[in-house]
Amino acid sequence: MTTRKTFLKGAAAAIALAFGAGAASAQDDCPADLPTVTPGKLTMSINATIPPRQYIDTSGNLQGLHPDIGREIARRLCLEAEFMNVGFEVQIPGLANERWDMINTGMYYNEERAKIMRLVPYTVNALALVVERGNPHGIEGYDELAGMPVGTEIAGFADALIREINEEQVAAGKASMQIQAFNTFAEAFAALGAGQVRAVFAPDATGAWYAEQGSFDVGAAGLNPGLPSAFGFDGRTGEAVAEAVAQVLRDMVEDGTYHEMLGSYGATPIELWDEYVGDIAVYYTPE
Repeated sequence: MTTRKTFLKGAAAAIALAFGAGAASAQDDCPADLPTVTPGKLTMSINATIPPRQYIDTSGNLQGLHPDIGREIARRLCLEAEFMNVGFEVQIPGLANERWDMINTGMYYNEERAKIMRLVPYTVNALALVVERGNPHGIEGYDELAGMPVGTEIAGFADALIREINEEQVAAGKASMQIQAFNTFAEAFAALGAGQVRAVFAPDATGAWYAEQGSFDVGAAGLNPGLPSAFGFDGRTGEAVAEAVAQVLRDMVEDGTYHEMLGSYGATPIELWDEYVGDIAVYYTPE
């Protein structure tokens, strides 16, 4: 079995697009005839359920880091940003069926996805355990979750990871967590507020956002750091768009927009990823 360390090192070795000082000059002109699904638009799928990265505000507007960076990318490509707010489970099939040009939903990089699509990592993630105000159950890590009900969002990386961690703890003789996967993190945190779960396993920024609303505390943060989020592009038809987006990211780094934008949301820039080798990567296995 491929270990995570070996896998990430292998991914780093597959970097194809430079993302560093002097790698490429900023684009003076917009790409000509960029083959997008809808001419004149950059259509992006998103799952707006993860504040502050992506969410619908009280006025019904799409907000967050991922919409902001998507709009800036589209602007620099002289395209109109268009978002399709859909469940994550349909985003990869929709990309393959050319319903949108790219996935912009904080999708985690993993080996299986790298085999079927182009991936452009752009930020580093960590996870958190969010608990009831005052942390009455003393939850500071995975050990304290043994035998407890734990909430997360269905089908995401956090869901898969907490189940993997639980299996390891059960194999070591600990009681099994009672993992409850909700349709959205909003539902998971509502369950936490109602006392139905003892903790929610969520991305760091999401956990901090909900805690700041005044109802919860962060029991543990910075868990499993180093796994990047990536934009996804179709492996058959998305090469030109992927390369154009990667070029825009290079330009945003050079002029300071990238770090300013990520910093405003408390997001970790890609160069702090352990396996980063100085490049924005388009990972792709052409099999």
